[in-house]
Amino acid sequence: MKMFCRTDQKCICYLCSVDEHKGHDTVSAAAERTERQRELEVRREKIQQRIQDREKDVKLLQQEVEAINHSADKTVEDSEKIFTELIRLIQKRSSDVKQQIRSQQETEVSRVKELQEKLEQEITELKRKDAELKQLSNTEDHNQFLHNYPSLSALSESTHSSSINIRPLRYFEDVTAAVSELRDKLQDILRDTWTNISLTLTEVEVLQSEPEPKSRAGFLKYSCEITLDPNTANRRLLLSEENRKVTMMDQHQSYSSHPDRFTDCSQVLSRESLTGRCYWEVERRWRVSVAVAYKNISRVGSENECEFGCNDKSWALNCSQNGSRFGHNKIWTSISGPGSSRVGVYLDHRAGLLSFYSVSETMTLLHRVQTTFTQPLYAGLWVCLASSAEFCKPK
Repeated sequence: MKMFCRTDQKCICYLCSVDEHKGHDTVSAAAERTERQRELEVRREKIQQRIQDREKDVKLLQQEVEAINHSADKTVEDSEKIFTELIRLIQKRSSDVKQQIRSQQETEVSRVKELQEKLEQEITELKRKDAELKQLSNTEDHNQFLHNYPSLSALSESTHSSSINIRPLRYFEDVTAAVSELRDKLQDILRDTWTNISLTLTEVEVLQSEPEPKSRAGFLKYSCEITLDPNTANRRLLLSEENRKVTMMDQHQSYSSHPDRFTDCSQVLSRESLTGRCYWEVERRWRVSVAVAYKNISRVGSENECEFGCNDKSWALNCSQNGSRFGHNKIWTSISGPGSSRVGVYLDHRAGLLSFYSVSETMTLLHRVQTTFTQPLYAGLWVCLASSAEFCKPK
């Protein structure tokens, strides 16, 4: 068995090489071993090189873990110090307000009590005077009456007005209103700042983003509950279903004035900001635009300034019975695809990916956007008369 048949890839004897394997590509086993030995060494070199590469990768990843842990620990420590300073500052302001209220309370109560004491003294004096006059009135001797009358009838001037005018003050209720206003402003600042912090946190990714899911079950892993912000709703929009549904009405709704309210376009934004990877679904009736927008989109003005899809601050899928179209910055693109009453939206904020799907028994991609988002996004809905749309609860 000192021969090797390359045709059949097996060891053979010399007799077989001139009989059963006649005409085949045969060499000595030693020659084949030498050839395969060279290939084996090349493969071992590749394997060893790959091992070295993977070991370097493992070491690099370990260094990344250590760097991430160090950065996270340092950031937590610094954040706790900053929040502690903020809490201490708020506590000091609270103490200052309390001290000023008590000081003003003491001053005003002292003034009132001082006046009260003077008035009570005057009342006592007046009662004494009244008793003397009564006694004089009962005097039967005319000469004595006329003699004493001049001295007793004279009434000293009061040092105070005939009545006390209390100014219609709300006392310290105005202070409560001012503190409440401060609280609301802080809440707005904290909400906006938290959105920026969340956006910054989502950008802390060492490895590449995961690919877009392929199935509805995959999308639902990123599902989020979205509610509508009444402060942004146009006055002709009725919110219902715990602020998840919007309907266009004939009459104006009784909304209070708010700078975030859309005044000309029948649309509304979500209360929640959207960063990272998110998925949500909208059930629509008649003509509806399913959109995302930056918070600083115009609230007052023409359609080109405010309406979803007509400016560079919003992206919108407009759906009607006649078909769909996608709009951004006044550029509209007609979309061919199956219509559906349910639209799915997938957002990967960091990757700059926005996808709209028709959701039925299957999911059909309607339009995909690849861009760079520079701010947190908010989900938006635009509806026309007799139309409605609702954010579905994820299932």
